[in-house]
Amino acid sequence: MHPAVEHSPLGKSSEYIAIYSPSLLFPIPRAPKWAELGLTAETLPYQGVDLWNCFELSWLLPSGKPVVAIGEFAIAADSPNIIESKSFKLYLNSLNQTVFADTDELVAVLQADLSAAAGKPVAVRVRSLGEVAAEGVATLPGACIDELDVAISNYAQPQPQLLRCEPGRIVEESLHSHLLKSNCPVTGQPDWGSLVVQYRGAALDHASLLAYLVSFRQHADFHEQCVERIFLDLLRLLEPEQLTVYARYVRRGGLDINPYRSTAAIRPDNRRLVRQ
Repeated sequence: MHPAVEHSPLGKSSEYIAIYSPSLLFPIPRAPKWAELGLTAETLPYQGVDLWNCFELSWLLPSGKPVVAIGEFAIAADSPNIIESKSFKLYLNSLNQTVFADTDELVAVLQADLSAAAGKPVAVRVRSLGEVAAEGVATLPGACIDELDVAISNYAQPQPQLLRCEPGRIVEESLHSHLLKSNCPVTGQPDWGSLVVQYRGAALDHASLLAYLVSFRQHADFHEQCVERIFLDLLRLLEPEQLTVYARYVRRGGLDINPYRSTAAIRPDNRRLVRQ
């Protein structure tokens, strides 16, 4: 476990504060987890973003009437800190009985507080329920590999040795799986996600990718680090011209976390999936 997490509210009984309290936000440095993967802030082989969606965003108008909306927060993948998820939820709940003159004022406050916690500017959008509903439910690109016949017996740790490719054959393709699962490193609760791999490089054996993803099933780590580990393992194996890996995780406590990592600049699709 990251030592900083021991002092976070995650896994502890917490009082829900309904008055604006930015001090509730608990940043966790990314550097120790980068170091586990052999990385530093200066040597990251990817760019990207963590997209958070909040489905429990509410505040008060000057009249006292409440508003509900959906918040979208984009935290750069190279920001010094992630924001611990329960502290994020507690912070957002502290807005429930807080008056804002208008949505612009709310957005400005969210941007300032979240940017301070992340250590880098955080982009914020507050969207109406109608706007998000009009987008509908998205489907993932490319071929789903979940119906492939694979034999799996080890779920304790990610097993990159399971991955195989055909070095002489270059392909460009998108693959996805809904069978990604890992566990919270603090509470042990399951984290369910759908994962996408898009690349141009040596042809990846699809069954080996599925077996590898399932090997995360009892692995304990945060969403961001799981995606980064997958990205790095594929990068080393394929030596691709281009690689994008992202996961869309099922929400917990009204928040979903969706890490995107890529060798190139991308414009992430943030429409929700059927499980989100």
